[in-house]
Amino acid sequence: MGNQVYVVSCTDYAKAETALRKTVERMGGISRFVQPGDRILLKANLLRPVPPEAAVCTHPAVIGAIAKLIREAGGTAVIADSPGGALQKESVLRNLYEKTGAAQAAQESGGEVCMDPSARLVELPEGKVLRQAKIISPALDCDGIFDLCKMKTHVFMGMTGAVKNSFGLIPGLTKVGFHGSHPDQAQFAQVLLDLIGFMKPRLSVMDAVLAMEGEGPGSSGTPRQVGLLLLSDNPLALDVIAGEIMGLPRNSNPVLLAAEARGLSPTRWEDVELIGARLDDLRIPDYKFPANVRSNLMEFLGPLTGAAGRLCKSLLSQTPRVQSKVCVGCAICKNACPGKAITMTGPDGTAKIHPRSCIRCYCCHELCPHKAVKLKRSWLGKLLGS
Repeated sequence: MGNQVYVVSCTDYAKAETALRKTVERMGGISRFVQPGDRILLKANLLRPVPPEAAVCTHPAVIGAIAKLIREAGGTAVIADSPGGALQKESVLRNLYEKTGAAQAAQESGGEVCMDPSARLVELPEGKVLRQAKIISPALDCDGIFDLCKMKTHVFMGMTGAVKNSFGLIPGLTKVGFHGSHPDQAQFAQVLLDLIGFMKPRLSVMDAVLAMEGEGPGSSGTPRQVGLLLLSDNPLALDVIAGEIMGLPRNSNPVLLAAEARGLSPTRWEDVELIGARLDDLRIPDYKFPANVRSNLMEFLGPLTGAAGRLCKSLLSQTPRVQSKVCVGCAICKNACPGKAITMTGPDGTAKIHPRSCIRCYCCHELCPHKAVKLKRSWLGKLLGS
């Protein structure tokens, strides 16, 4: 892997294929990444079955364009993901692909959508915290993987990009256990680094045409027109540049901090070769982040470790609260809660979050399709936050 990141302007998804085709050619051509006969998994970010304009998932225009290039190289593109908070079964996957537009993208590009809901326990020989994990079968049965991520904010991890997209290798509700066993940001970042190390994507493509800001990465986030596509053979380098474009404070990016501690590279923009634009011309000064991402707080808290650090960060973190008038009682949040802090004992069978059991992973907020879970800042967070 190199440290090059290619960026191309794309203000309209109708132009995505042309932009991607030219950029991949500039990178050495699709044959650099695909050999005839290869089955390439397109690991898109398909968090939930929502339409493309919600900016929650990788846009089908990006998926379809890459699938076409793979077909032209003599390979077969296989689109797959495992939505969080859902059972891994064929009916769930079919609904996911239909609602997100991935099924249509596959049909138009000559690719496939994978309906295999199975997963297998495998060894992660290079893992630092994960020695083994259950991985979705499509990722194990392919010849190579393309990482098709989305530029979004993330209430737990600051942002979600190429590295975070690897968490989709873990099947459905199995994800819950990882949040429970690795509830701290730093711990969870280590999990993601182990997964991306296992995934070893041949190519990472970030859909930042219509990105997401605010309380992402789910339906509570706000679409934000950015008008860019980013490509790299190094997912970490891609995330470095994406974070700089968004203006995410370094101490609010636990993946980069964990990668630096491991000696991985690059973790700073100065070590990335950006091709296609100047970084200063790409930076967005008013990109909106979750309320708990505040540069002044994180600069202060960054050096704190151990019990003091955990206590301060707990006092400043947000707490999820259910709006009973909005909740429909679907129990998606309950099923996805690693701390088992949610019961359906609210008014009229709605969800109720028990604060003492909440580990503040924000899965409930991320996965609620009705925006019924809001994040409440503590009085200290409001006082010190910018």
